[in-house]
Amino acid sequence: MKSEDILRRLRIEVSGAVQGVGFRPFVFRIAGEIGLTGWVCNSPQGAVIEAEGSGEMLQRFLLRLRTDAPRHADIRDLRSSNLGPAGYGSFEVRDSHLSGPKTAVVLPDIATCADCLGEIFDRNDRRYLYPFTNCTNCGPRYSILDALPYDRLRTTMKGFTMCARCRVEYEDPGDRRFHAQPNACPECGPQMRLRNAAGTILEERHEALLQAATAIRGGGIVAMKGVGGFHLVVDGRNPGAIARLRQRKLRDEKPFALMFPGIETVRMHCRLYDLE
Repeated sequence: MKSEDILRRLRIEVSGAVQGVGFRPFVFRIAGEIGLTGWVCNSPQGAVIEAEGSGEMLQRFLLRLRTDAPRHADIRDLRSSNLGPAGYGSFEVRDSHLSGPKTAVVLPDIATCADCLGEIFDRNDRRYLYPFTNCTNCGPRYSILDALPYDRLRTTMKGFTMCARCRVEYEDPGDRRFHAQPNACPECGPQMRLRNAAGTILEERHEALLQAATAIRGGGIVAMKGVGGFHLVVDGRNPGAIARLRQRKLRDEKPFALMFPGIETVRMHCRLYDLE
């Protein structure tokens, strides 16, 4: 037997922003493409991998971990150590490790990707007009986190049990929602409701969104509750609404955050107001 054909096992510890970015599905996929066996899981420090195969296969695997990582991933450190063969029969995504210091990096929420936007505006899609649509490439991350490592049961999504179709997506290695922790749909996920100051429900689902937008355009203040908490919304072009919000927040001078639909709109407003 050639030395390069001898079965080897590597334990690989990866730190950085590798949770909530599709890193485990990525590892699962490239391990399958190369023909490795073993497992990957999250840990409080990042991700842990045990991969078994020939020396040449493992070298290819280590290279691709760095060169082909998901675009939102940020690998700060990658350490590997040799172990004796374990005889794994397949490669799998395992439950997270919970021991050790909590040093993993979780990214801020990521804007809805083009694929999810396509579903939201597709009348024939089951997520048509569903505002909480997300996948491993987008959606809430840091704002829904309760504890590390980043798994659904340690986020504010733990109270929403995935329906059968969402569960199939979550468990399918070929689906972009494979291990997407906030995965949801209109059948099983969070819903929109518009309430007045007394707590009475005025509208639900998409109509609630439309009526909230109408209230904002009319100068109202809308308290928007999402899976990550509350934020208060007013029309940034309405001085009266901004003044009322400042009064209620006791925030006389500190700037408010502005939301724009895209960078070109930001540039247009900068030109309009002669801002750098």
